[in-house]
Amino acid sequence: MAITISAAARLSGVSAHTLRYYERAGLLDPVGRDDSSGHRRFTEHDLARVEFLCKLRATGMPIREVRRYAELIRRGDATNAQRLEMIEAHREVVLARLEEAQRTLELVDFTINLYREKLT
Repeated sequence: MAITISAAARLSGVSAHTLRYYERAGLLDPVGRDDSSGHRRFTEHDLARVEFLCKLRATGMPIREVRRYAELIRRGDATNAQRLEMIEAHREVVLARLEEAQRTLELVDFTINLYREKLT
């Protein structure tokens, strides 16, 4: 089953413009086209890739790294070790951000408690 770009945008939660950009930027494999109209037709595989890309971006992975990761995927299983290394390195970055967010939350909670004490 293949769907239109507008349906893919709706299902993925990103705009049609973003989907086109991801394809142009090499983050997605070339998306199939309808023979009669030439319009893009997204498959379940394409949508799964978009979902994964969005998660990588949401964790702060730069586009250039996402592109590199996508290129490694296209090169096949011979790149599994490189992909693992990339994802493990990115995991460390995400963990550091989580730790910083936790420290920030602790400061916010401390400040809330100060105000609550002053108001009671």
